[in-house]
Amino acid sequence: MTPPLSDTERRTDRPESDERTEQPTEEPLRNATVCVVGLGYVGLPLAVGFAQADYRVIGFDVDDSKVETLQNGVDTTGDLSDSAVLDGDITYTTDAAAVRDADYVLVTVPTPVEDERPNLAFIESAAETVGKHLTRDTTVVLESTVYPGVTREEFAPAIEDASGLEAGEDFFVAYSPERATPGDGEHSLDSVVKVVGGQNDAVLENVAALYESVVDTGVHRAPSIEVAEACKVVENVQRDVNIALMNELSMALEKMDIDTHDVLEAAGTKWNFHDYRPGLVGGHCIPVDPYFFAHRAKESGADPELILTSRDVNESMPDHVAELTIKALNDGHKTLCESRVLVLGVSYKPNVGDIRSSKVANVIDRLHQYGIDVVGYDPHADDDAVEQTFGIDVQESLSFADFDGVILATPHAEFDDLDLGNVATALGDDPALIDVAGAFDADDATDHGFVYRRV
Repeated sequence: MTPPLSDTERRTDRPESDERTEQPTEEPLRNATVCVVGLGYVGLPLAVGFAQADYRVIGFDVDDSKVETLQNGVDTTGDLSDSAVLDGDITYTTDAAAVRDADYVLVTVPTPVEDERPNLAFIESAAETVGKHLTRDTTVVLESTVYPGVTREEFAPAIEDASGLEAGEDFFVAYSPERATPGDGEHSLDSVVKVVGGQNDAVLENVAALYESVVDTGVHRAPSIEVAEACKVVENVQRDVNIALMNELSMALEKMDIDTHDVLEAAGTKWNFHDYRPGLVGGHCIPVDPYFFAHRAKESGADPELILTSRDVNESMPDHVAELTIKALNDGHKTLCESRVLVLGVSYKPNVGDIRSSKVANVIDRLHQYGIDVVGYDPHADDDAVEQTFGIDVQESLSFADFDGVILATPHAEFDDLDLGNVATALGDDPALIDVAGAFDADDATDHGFVYRRV
C-alpha cells in the first residue's frame, strides 16, 4: 500500500498555463490528498474514514472552536471515538488556502430549508471558498443534499466564477449524496453503498474508484449527476410519505378508540405489509428533503401534492402528542395549569444528543400554552443547550417525584428498562403516560394505574 504524501510531496506544482488537461483515471489513489469541507456529522466521519484508509486528509471548517477541539483529539459529533479523530494523516484547519493542496475536495456543508424553500447559501459560500484556492486538475465532489440540477447549475458555476477555471476542462465536478445516519454505528461510511454521479464518464470512474477504496459495500454508478442528486431526496421523500400515512391512520384510529399498534401488529402478519410506525418526524433530513424535491418539481411544472400534504400531516404531530397529553391529564382529573409533566428524551432521534430540528420542542411549546410546567430529562443531550433551546428546566439525574405525567418522547436505550410499577408509585394517583414511540405494553401500563395513551 502506497503511503500518503509527505509535506514535501504535496501537489503545489500543478500547471498554471491555459493548456487543457484530461481528468486522470489511473492516478494512484493512495497518493491523493483529500480535503473535506465542513466537519459536521457528515464531514467528520468522512474525513476520518479517508485518513484511516491511508489517505492524506485535510479537514476544513470555518468554526474555530470546532477545529480547535478536533486538533485536541476530541470528537465533536458523538459518533466517533476521541482517538479516531487523530487516527492517520489528518490535519484540521480553518485556513481555506489548504484547499490548494487537495486532489479531491469533498463538500459536506448544511442545506437547510427556510419557509419551506431550500437555502443554498452554505453551498454558495463553500463553492466560492473552494474556487478561490482551487488548482487545476482538482476534482470537487458535492455531498450535501440538494435538488436535481444544483451541482451543474449552481455549484460548478460558482466555483468557476471564483477560480477563473472551467469545469470539465480545468477542474472536475461530481455528486455523491451523503448517507450518514447519526447514532447508527451499524451503518457507517464503509458499510453503506455510495451513489456517485460524474459530469462525464471519466470523472465518474475516477470518483467511483476513490469511494470504492473506503466503502466495503461498493459504489453505485448513477448515469448522471442529476440522478444521483434525485436519489437522495427521493429516499427521504419515500420515508416521509409512509410515516405520514401511519400518522394519519393513527390520528383517525384514536378517534375510533382503536389502538394503532394493535392494528399494525395484526396487519403486519401479511407478508407484503410494510412496517412503518407513527411518530414525530424531526432531524435534518426527512423533514427537509421533501421540500427540496417539491421545489424542483414545481419549477418543472409538476404538482407534488402528495409530498406536501404528507409534510403537513407530519408537521401536525406535535399538536397531536400535546392533545393526547392534555386528554390523559384531564382523564386523570388533573388541573392543567397546575400540572407538571416530565419529558423523557428531547433529541430528534434515539441515542443521539442532537436537539436541533427536534419536534419535541413543538410539543413542549404547545403544553406551555395550557400553562403546564414541563421538565426534561435526556441522558444524551447537553443540559444547558436544552434549557436554552426548549425553555424548560432539566434533570441531571432521573426522578419521577412530584409529576402528574410522563411523556416518553425519544426512546433512548436508557429508558428500555424502566419499571412502570416504580414510576407509578413515584408519580402518585392516576398519572398520565404518553408513549410516543409505543415502547411500553398498554396492559402493563394500565395495570399500574396509568392513564395511558400512545401514538
